Amino acid sequence: MHWAFDRALVSASDDRRILVVERGLPDELHRLLRPDRTLLAPASDEFAPHPQFLQWHRRHVFKGSGATTE
Repeated sequence: MHWAFDRALVSASDDRRILVVERGLPDELHRLLRPDRTLLAPASDEFAPHPQFLQWHRRHVFKGSGATTE
């Protein structure tokens, strides 16, 4: 899913929910998402994405209009 994140098709909320654009993510890739649409926490907090970086991604990169967590 890393490439989808880089291409603004998915992002993450501050509470680790996976955000997905309504259109643009191939159906096959929806099956790669966890059923509860949450990110797994890394084994160590030092490997977790910084909330400010996720917020920046949502504001400046993510194609968030029409985004959904469904």
